[in-house]
Amino acid sequence: MENKPLAERMRPRSLDDYIGQQHLVGPGKVLRKMIDSGVLSSFILWGPPGVGKTTLAMIIAEQLKRPFHVLSAVNAGVKEVREVIQKAESGRFFNTPNPVLFIDEIHRFSKSQQDSLLAAVEKGIVTLIGATTENPSFEVISPLLSRAQVYVLKSLEKADLERLVDMAVERDYVLSRRGIVVKERDALVSYSGGDARKLLNILELVVNGLKEGEVIDNETVKREVHENPLLYDKDGEQHYDIISAMIKSTRGGDPDAALYWMARMLSGGEDPKFIARRLLILAAEDIGLANPNALLIANACFDMVHKLGMPEARIPLAECVIYLAASPKSNAAYLAIDEAMRHVKETGNLPVPLHLRNAPTALMKKLDYGIGYKYPHDFPGSFTGQEYRPPELKGVTFYRPRQNAQEDKMLERLRAWWKGRYDE
Repeated sequence: MENKPLAERMRPRSLDDYIGQQHLVGPGKVLRKMIDSGVLSSFILWGPPGVGKTTLAMIIAEQLKRPFHVLSAVNAGVKEVREVIQKAESGRFFNTPNPVLFIDEIHRFSKSQQDSLLAAVEKGIVTLIGATTENPSFEVISPLLSRAQVYVLKSLEKADLERLVDMAVERDYVLSRRGIVVKERDALVSYSGGDARKLLNILELVVNGLKEGEVIDNETVKREVHENPLLYDKDGEQHYDIISAMIKSTRGGDPDAALYWMARMLSGGEDPKFIARRLLILAAEDIGLANPNALLIANACFDMVHKLGMPEARIPLAECVIYLAASPKSNAAYLAIDEAMRHVKETGNLPVPLHLRNAPTALMKKLDYGIGYKYPHDFPGSFTGQEYRPPELKGVTFYRPRQNAQEDKMLERLRAWWKGRYDE
């Protein structure tokens, strides 16, 4: 028992000891109701490291008395996936519940590995619980994603982390015998970055450096952490704070700052694909139509990073972040689609005007589908000025060009076409 790390010794065995994620496991919440009903469906837990994804999966399987199979995407391939599925299938009996297949870091599975799961999940041979720190929309194939709900876990709050420290000191077999007094918790909480596992690792490190009965305060924690730089890893607070600093520097037009923050991440072992993905999002969201080439550059960078890996991937990443930082910025498209989606939510399914409807059959033509449609290429300048919006949206404008050379040209053209619409 004493040979196990503190984080493992403190791993909760029931929801009563589980800290955080009350929006999922609190009374009446979705995962709590799933456990209470005994009906378990496949799902993916998405959240930062150390917030209890693996623990939650283990608790659910234990409380529902389900066989629990674990695979790590880091070292498991298609062969291992099929072996587990075969084992689960051979152990099935009439009216017995499906075993749980837990896949840690499912975002690291290749398409072929994920494909190998589909049939087993669809047929109910296994109930899949995946855990990921990355957006499943990018990393999990659509057919698998459609068969599994995604639940978002949050970084633990300060009160949760402080409670965890107190529980460890009071309940852990090893720590409770040391007579350690925790006088201050702010540094412990700050360095953990909302990561329970990291918090307990730091606490254990600090305790190991103290004599029996000594006091833990903020200065003690800072001293121990600064003397152990390995505690600064890519999975905690820095993962989110530094990528935020890089994105804000790039958005703000400062290539030097953006390069510095990116270098910090790469030096700390950050996955270059994570950085490339964020740059791709930034190119669409923050540069957009002010420089359409930015999206092409970011996409090429994303592709190269996947092909090259480190250390070579640092070069296209550097080129991309410099180019994006130095580009003119516009979030007009980002705002426009959000505005359009807001209108869709408010107005519902407005009917498509007859002249815009497709008319592939005689009956549809008889019902006037497509009647009155003007083919733009039959008109001077390939423009007709006909109305394309539902009547209910007449006068509504979603796209509002920003002031930059590229969109100034687009605005001039739109004003010439649509008299009065873009004159505001």
